[in-house]
Amino acid sequence: MSTRTTTAQGGTDAIVIGAGLGGLASAMRLGAKGWRVTVLDRLDRPGGRGSSIARGGHRFDLGPTIVTVPQGLRDLWAACGRDFDADVTLKPMTPFYEIRWQDGSRFAASQDDGAIEAEIARLSPDDLAGYRKFLQDAETRYWFGYEDLGRRPMNRLWDLIKVLPKFAWLRADRSVYAHAARRVRDERLRFALSFHPLFIGGDPFHVTSMYALVSHLEKAFGVHYAMGGVQAIAEAMANVIRSQGGQVVHGAEVDEIMVANGRASGVKLADGEVLPADIVVSNADAGHTYDRLLRNRPRKRWTPAKLKRARWSMGLYVWYFGTRGTREMWRDVGHHTIVVGPRYREHVKDIFIRGKLSDDMSLYVHRPSVTDPSVAPEGDDTFYVLSPVPHLGHDNGVDWQAEAEPYRQRMIAMLEERLLPGLSERVTESVVFTPETFRDRYLSPFGAGFSIEPRILQSAWFRPHNVSEELPGLYLTGAGTHPGAGLPGVIGTAEVLGQLVPDAAAPAAPLPMAAE
Repeated sequence: MSTRTTTAQGGTDAIVIGAGLGGLASAMRLGAKGWRVTVLDRLDRPGGRGSSIARGGHRFDLGPTIVTVPQGLRDLWAACGRDFDADVTLKPMTPFYEIRWQDGSRFAASQDDGAIEAEIARLSPDDLAGYRKFLQDAETRYWFGYEDLGRRPMNRLWDLIKVLPKFAWLRADRSVYAHAARRVRDERLRFALSFHPLFIGGDPFHVTSMYALVSHLEKAFGVHYAMGGVQAIAEAMANVIRSQGGQVVHGAEVDEIMVANGRASGVKLADGEVLPADIVVSNADAGHTYDRLLRNRPRKRWTPAKLKRARWSMGLYVWYFGTRGTREMWRDVGHHTIVVGPRYREHVKDIFIRGKLSDDMSLYVHRPSVTDPSVAPEGDDTFYVLSPVPHLGHDNGVDWQAEAEPYRQRMIAMLEERLLPGLSERVTESVVFTPETFRDRYLSPFGAGFSIEPRILQSAWFRPHNVSEELPGLYLTGAGTHPGAGLPGVIGTAEVLGQLVPDAAAPAAPLPMAAE
């Protein structure tokens, strides 16, 4: 556990709430601007949702498992005068992932033009031209949505108004699925081109088609795995912060943001200790920041009623498990596999609209041991299987105390039938996270996996701003803010923050000594 030291006074002290990836990136940006930064986190290691736990010789990566747009991380390190590749080793994934449908058909996504077009032609040759057009659409949306809007502040209404014509031209009102359906006819390919918003908390049938840009991100930059897991990135970030003179303190839960003279003045910890600061950056969920950490201050925009009315991302059921002697058993199972259930539209509706725990499921299966042997004992495997489920805020909320184990058994049955035969006899370690875990461990409102859902009226200016309109001196980063969730998104929130926070004030010159 890190220890806390008393920060020097002089008008340049910053506190960052939360050592998730957005908070760590923000602390690095602030350190590069001359601020003395203290990062406070309630967990026992850096990374937040990108941290890990160890059981029986297995290391389980708890959250994000892939790195896209590694240039964002390289830019972050460069802003601190450091070399990302000297600190973290990335390994490109080939293929990125494999999708398996119930009829036995498969689709392997990769960066190679010939290979992926061969996959398209094998599934639905008449859709090859439409696929190429979809990729062109994705690139157009990338340059506007990611490189333009996603890399600059969107906290002024005028920032939104002046880009509305471009939104209209790109049909941002159309959903990702609807856009994919205009380009390809095969339902399997419609899934392959539209499921990506689920990995940033969005309903593919309702989130804006701007998120088609993810297909271009994969194609242009590839998909990578960080050796040592995303935890290795978080540890490297914490080391950069310490090298800048900052500190990362664990086991420190922030209970309230303090206010003096009408602006943020520091934080109060759960144990009652008050830590002063000149600015406060909250990487806690935006909903938690406004509903809990600012509970004693009136809010004009992000009121409890508005937060309750907001559409939140789905919840996540994640089973982390280890298996004995299986490294050579399942030879055709790669690092990333998506096992698709019998329904797509109706299943998504159960999750996001009806709030119903379905009998069927679609699964994302992460098997890092085929790439990184350090995650498991020799010859064994480490897995992470994720299923999107409703968040806790629906009227007919799921009773996870009763449902967690039956749901795991249904998951095992599906995995044994479709991907990992003989699984139940090989499991040695088992850890389950439900939306209740996300609520309690990460203080996520409604146990949502990715904060506020990225619908069009909850994106850009409509999202919680990186500079708070509720309290001067308070800034927000992380998945619930602009530009949004996902590893590139949360790293991007820190880049935007760096444009909003001024350079730290230079330390005051020492007073001349009085003549004797």
